[in-house]
Amino acid sequence: MNSTSLALVKMALEEDLQDVGDLTSLNFVDENHESVGRIVSREEAVISGLEVAEEVCCEVDGDLRFVALVDNGQIVRRGDAVCELIGKTRSILTAERTVLNFLQRLSGVATISKTFVDRIEGLGAVLLDTRKTTPGWRALEKAAVAHGGATNHRAGLYDAVMVKDNHLAANLTPINLPEQLEAFKSDHSGLKIEVEADRLDQVEAFLKIDGIDVILLDNMSNHQLVSAVEMRDKLGVKIKLEASGGVTLKTVRSIAETGVDFISVGALTHSVRSIDLGLDLFS
Repeated sequence: MNSTSLALVKMALEEDLQDVGDLTSLNFVDENHESVGRIVSREEAVISGLEVAEEVCCEVDGDLRFVALVDNGQIVRRGDAVCELIGKTRSILTAERTVLNFLQRLSGVATISKTFVDRIEGLGAVLLDTRKTTPGWRALEKAAVAHGGATNHRAGLYDAVMVKDNHLAANLTPINLPEQLEAFKSDHSGLKIEVEADRLDQVEAFLKIDGIDVILLDNMSNHQLVSAVEMRDKLGVKIKLEASGGVTLKTVRSIAETGVDFISVGALTHSVRSIDLGLDLFS
């Protein structure tokens, strides 16, 4: 886990416990009582977040054992056990909600990612996530996307270039994109450069510029996507094409059938339903 995720665990526990602690468990559960808390899935899902759940247990009580019964990325059915928390009952009950919050959310991301990937099975397109993540949760949510079988796009603004419409609009003089790309490449070799287009005339122009790795086809119809692919193939250039904008489970397969190389889906992280998991206590 990275430092941001560790800080997130600490923050989650702090907002739940403050300086007081778990009032109910501290006052109504014997301090010496021990139990096993078994987390069970109440629906079919792809599991993600086991490492952060374990870190929650460590933060609550260094003696609280976390035992994963499945792996990240594994499919579970209704009634399957996911993990166990073993130790003081007070500690199990204190950790319960925070552990479940992380597991439910991240398993939701992994599950919807797999659902999207399955919809385009057999076609050539690769499913990508976006930066539309929960603040502070990006590393965890992108890991969950990968657990679901989808592929991570750029991690942030720091590891790839994406020239979007607002970057072009921000220039007070006409942008000399080829020169700027050449200058950037000379100082940042190896970094991917992507340029956004929302019209086919832009696609045609970008396809003729050296240095562009990917063209983002923003909110284009399937007919426009097919035209963009045909333009690229006719020119014989190696530029990849990425479809983006409003992609749903109903539309993703038809988009993949247009021949684009990538499909980016913000819904993998910004519109996720948490998976129904519950903890059963055994003394």
